[in-house]
Amino acid sequence: MDRFVLSAEDGTFFHLSGWTRAVVDEFKHRDRSLVALRGDQVVGVLPLTECGGVLGGRSLISNAYAVYGGPAAADRETEVALVRAAEELAVAEGVGRLELRCKRDLDLGFERLDLHATFIRELPDQAEEVLKRMPKKARADARKAREGHGLTLVEGRWYLGDLVRLFHANKQALGSPALPATFFARLLSNFPDHSTIHLTKQGDEPVMAVMSFLFRDQVLAYYSGSAPDADRRCKASGFTYMALQEWSVRAGYRLFDFGRSRKGAGAFAFKARQGFEAQDLYYQVRLVRDRALPSLNPSNPKTLVLQRGWRSLPAGLARRLSTSASRYLP
Repeated sequence: MDRFVLSAEDGTFFHLSGWTRAVVDEFKHRDRSLVALRGDQVVGVLPLTECGGVLGGRSLISNAYAVYGGPAAADRETEVALVRAAEELAVAEGVGRLELRCKRDLDLGFERLDLHATFIRELPDQAEEVLKRMPKKARADARKAREGHGLTLVEGRWYLGDLVRLFHANKQALGSPALPATFFARLLSNFPDHSTIHLTKQGDEPVMAVMSFLFRDQVLAYYSGSAPDADRRCKASGFTYMALQEWSVRAGYRLFDFGRSRKGAGAFAFKARQGFEAQDLYYQVRLVRDRALPSLNPSNPKTLVLQRGWRSLPAGLARRLSTSASRYLP
C-alpha cells in the first residue's frame, strides 16, 4: 500500500500506513482504511480512522490528526468507488459523520468545511536564494535574527524533549490541549528515515523547535513550539523557517510545505508575510447521524470559555489532562 502512496498523484505523508498506525496505537482509535485492488495490484487507498467522541459518538476521518487525507487513486472510477465504500461503511456503522481532508474538491456532493488553507511553494535551486526571495520585512527580520541575535539551526531527533516542552507551552497559551509526548516518539519510530527535528538556539538556549516529515521531494514543517517571548525578543519563527528552507534545499528537496492554518488566524497572516501563497483546502463532510458540521474549533466563539479555562490550569496539570483530552480532538 505504501508503495502505491509514494507514486500516487494525491498521495501524501498522511496516507502512509505508519501515520495511521501511530494514531491507532496512541489514541486507541480504530483503523478502517480502505484499499482498492485490480487483480493483485493496489490502485487506490483511503486512510480512514474511526474516532470516538467525548459523549460516545463516533466519526470516520481521513485522516485523523492530519491535515490531508481523502482517496489517493489511480483513476476517477477508483476514487469514487473508495468514497462510496466509505459512505456505506459510515451509514452501516451509524457514525456521526464521514470527513475527508482533501486538497481538492472531489465533486461528490459532500458539504464543505471551509476553514483552512495550506501553504506550499517550490524551493530555489540554491540555499542562498531562500533569503533573497523573501518579502523585504521578513527578509530583514530573518537577517537580523541570524546576524544580530546570533540564532543558529541544528538538526537531531534527540531534540524531541525540547520540541515537546515548547509545543506544550504554546498549546496551553492558546488554550488548547497538546498531544502526548509518546505520540511524537511513535512518529519518530515509525518513520526513522522520513522524520526529523530542528532546533533553533540563541547561544545555548533553545528558542524554537520544529518536527518535519520528509515525503518524496517535500519537507513538511508540521509540529512546532517556541519560547514564550522568542518572536518578540529575537524573531525566532521567521529565522527558523527561513533556515529550515535552506536546510531543505541543501538536502535536495524541491517543495516546502508550511502546513495548514485557519483562515484569519495569526499563523495564516505570518505565513503570507513570509512570501507563501494560501491554497484552499477542501475538507468534505458526509453527515450521517450528525445534524450539523463540526464546530469545535477556535473560530467558534463558544469555545472561548474552554480556552480561558485551559490557559488557567497549572502547566503540569494541563500536560496530564492533555493525554486524555487530545484523544477527542482528532
